[in-house]
Amino acid sequence: MTIYDCKLKDRNEKEVSLSKFKDKVLIIVNTATGCGFTPQYAGLEDLYKKYHDKGLEIIDIPCNQFGNQAPGTDDEIHEFCALKYNTSFDQFTKADVNGDNELALYTYLKEQIKDDEIEGFKNKMAMKAVEKISKTAKKDGDIKWNFTKFLVDKKGNVVGRYSPTYKPEDMESKVKELL
Repeated sequence: MTIYDCKLKDRNEKEVSLSKFKDKVLIIVNTATGCGFTPQYAGLEDLYKKYHDKGLEIIDIPCNQFGNQAPGTDDEIHEFCALKYNTSFDQFTKADVNGDNELALYTYLKEQIKDDEIEGFKNKMAMKAVEKISKTAKKDGDIKWNFTKFLVDKKGNVVGRYSPTYKPEDMESKVKELL
């Protein structure tokens, strides 16, 4: 199996094969509109605007598994992101990233890289606190919270997994390198 064998549903419930994104650099992120990390939408949009024409795609998958912080319908979530953060990248239907109903994409991503990259003592302590309140991160490799980011190169290799405390703008040099 490769990442390109995975399929998602867009906001309109239309199935989208990730093979559509071959030869692109991908940031795949589970998001939430009511999370302390929600302002990261601005950093994601900034990266998208700077590098989309060079081959960057952002795959935004809202997830309500962490503190019910992604309430609302897919359309309500999209409207919030577009109005508050002017997002223009692809947003897919809300889905689970852990557990019995997790997306096959997330099963694949977690198998490729089991642990988040976390920089700095403060961020490590924040993630330890998050782990304690996360009710769905039950086994090694599980996503611990909203805004966990996976970086995929143009060949479909998962080359990075970044914790929610890792800001999108801190990924810029790696994105540029992969493009």
